[in-house]
Amino acid sequence: MNNQYKKIVLAYSGGLDTSIIIPWLKENYGAEIIAMVGDVGQGEDLQAVCRKALRTGASQVFLEDLREEFLAHYICPTLKAGAIYEGKYLLGTSMARPVIAKRQVEIALREGADALAHGCTGKGNDQVRFELTFKSFAPHLAVIAPWRLWEIKSREDALDYAASHGIDVEASRTKIYSRDRNLWHMSHEGGLLEDPANEPTEDIFCWTCAPESAPDVPETV
Repeated sequence: MNNQYKKIVLAYSGGLDTSIIIPWLKENYGAEIIAMVGDVGQGEDLQAVCRKALRTGASQVFLEDLREEFLAHYICPTLKAGAIYEGKYLLGTSMARPVIAKRQVEIALREGADALAHGCTGKGNDQVRFELTFKSFAPHLAVIAPWRLWEIKSREDALDYAASHGIDVEASRTKIYSRDRNLWHMSHEGGLLEDPANEPTEDIFCWTCAPESAPDVPETV
């Protein structure tokens, strides 16, 4: 066990990754784990997410309402700038990460933490978004990125870890997608979507339905 840190603040969503990170951090660092849940308009029962964090080992949870700040200082300026990635993607995930990470740092400084943690995968841009924000506001705090450290190599491995530790997760081997939802967008990754040649199956849609299942009559809005 690595005992170099006494208090770690984790950006917690209650999804598959962060659900297993709390017990993993406790097992490997023996530290107090504080969870920070950022409300960026994801439309979930965030009180239930907070209860889950406590149930799986967090010493306390901070539920932070970031919606107004997210809209006024991130969404609107990006929209005004016309920032669209590759002509299609409206940067919904990209915009949300810095506002979450900034509040995470503020809580860590206030609570006297000596490390920050996130659940971003090693191959994705989110780790850069979180960690550049961390370094901008608190360069002295250590950063723990479990996906770069642990023996878990896939979402299937993560599911096995959750099952072995009695942690309830929504993901399954048949619905192994990772979803990101906020005021601005919803995105999906994982599973069959890892191969760009695959079309998404109907079970992936949350806000709409497959085009083939949509009504074939017009509606005036």
